[in-house]
Amino acid sequence: MIIENILNQAYQKLNNSNIKNANFDCEILLSNIINKKREYVILNSKKILGKKYVNIFNGLIERRKKGEPVAYLINEKEFWKEKFYVDNSVLIPRPDTELLIENVMKYTHRDSKLRVLDIGTGSGCILLSILNERKNFTGIGIDISKKSIKVSKYNAKKLKLHNRSKFYISDVDNFLIGKYDLVVSNPPYIENTILKYLDRDVVDYEPKLALKGGHDGFSEITKVINRTSNLIKKNGLFFLEIGHRQKKKTIEMLQLKGFYIKKVLKDYSKNDRCIIGTKI
Repeated sequence: MIIENILNQAYQKLNNSNIKNANFDCEILLSNIINKKREYVILNSKKILGKKYVNIFNGLIERRKKGEPVAYLINEKEFWKEKFYVDNSVLIPRPDTELLIENVMKYTHRDSKLRVLDIGTGSGCILLSILNERKNFTGIGIDISKKSIKVSKYNAKKLKLHNRSKFYISDVDNFLIGKYDLVVSNPPYIENTILKYLDRDVVDYEPKLALKGGHDGFSEITKVINRTSNLIKKNGLFFLEIGHRQKKKTIEMLQLKGFYIKKVLKDYSKNDRCIIGTKI
């Protein structure tokens, strides 16, 4: 069967199921199956694809029709400068979270030797992206999910960063190891009542544990701020991702715990997304 025809049929199926970016999704899935870049699929549209590949591809399209995210179908998501392994035990890395990495680079020196803590590490993408950029940094990632720690350890080995990183299964309230120059966190911050209104790709497939922020969206943020105030060194930097309506209350909480607010970052949609604080 010709690649062009295969893609057109798949596109129609996804489009009829109201899948956004249907063309892109089809090209990514097919290129992953045949282990080629997306450009290859586009530039070789007249080539014939073997039946085995066609069957695998059609199976993935059926799953995508139901809303299963592409990242879970191919067990991969690009973030910052690397590709990370992901499965449905971890949140899929978002482009907006790259702003956090970008600003860690701005606020730290290349040659400094800092100790980093990543609270709610998930796939490990935040911590490992920082360590990849800063060769003298070491870091620890914690998460309450045993499965996510398994994923983050796998990504550390994949990126050859396992010698400078450690990962622990732990709730932030019970984590007592060390003091840190830099703390980063993207905690669950979505109000429980809002969850059901999220895109079906998110609400039906991504881990609720990584999304649910309690009845007001602040239950995990509060825990992270309280523990970070004890785990961070004086003059240490704290990068905290938040929901777009949580800036005012989060800043008040940070100030009560002895943090000076250096900057509030906006995401690509111009919503407040990350607060940078320094421990006074």
